[in-house]
Amino acid sequence: MSKKILLLAGDYVEDYEAMVPYQAMLSVGLEVDTLAPDRKKGDTVPTAVHDFVGDQTYKETPGHRFAITADFEGVDPADYDGLYIAGGRAPEYTRLNKRILEITKYFFEANKPVAAICHGIQILTAAKVLRGRTLTAYVAIGPDIELAGGTWKNIPVDQAIVDGNLVTSPAWPGHPAILKEFYKLLGIQISGV
Repeated sequence: MSKKILLLAGDYVEDYEAMVPYQAMLSVGLEVDTLAPDRKKGDTVPTAVHDFVGDQTYKETPGHRFAITADFEGVDPADYDGLYIAGGRAPEYTRLNKRILEITKYFFEANKPVAAICHGIQILTAAKVLRGRTLTAYVAIGPDIELAGGTWKNIPVDQAIVDGNLVTSPAWPGHPAILKEFYKLLGIQISGV
């Protein structure tokens, strides 16, 4: 029986931070349901591509449509073995949704694996699950982590930090690192050539 993962998204989720982990997890045999507030199975959400082009912050350009595979109202977090929180602009508003916070808290209370990348950590700060935790995020989220009682580490964007059941990475270049650690937390071993 394959493990089931719940991936949180929303309008203008970062394109790579939703699509790449979704496809990567499917490629290793995980069952992945995608979820967004007020969306039903078969709906889509718009994505945005965040990239640095020489300005003081990232530039946002249109991405693709990301398919939602689970009904927001009907999903039961107890049916899932892990939670993956994608970044982008979506967490800025999805963290205001009571149900998103309840789902997130469930995974921490049950001590199930949680992966969060970039701005996805904003959901964790709003859910108040970071007290005493050490983690990373996009640099602009560092103060939010500290205000939520966590310890923020500014690490290279292609790395990840594990603290108990939580693995975090600053941005999409960290996909190999965050996914590798998330798989370990799920008890999945992948052997290569």
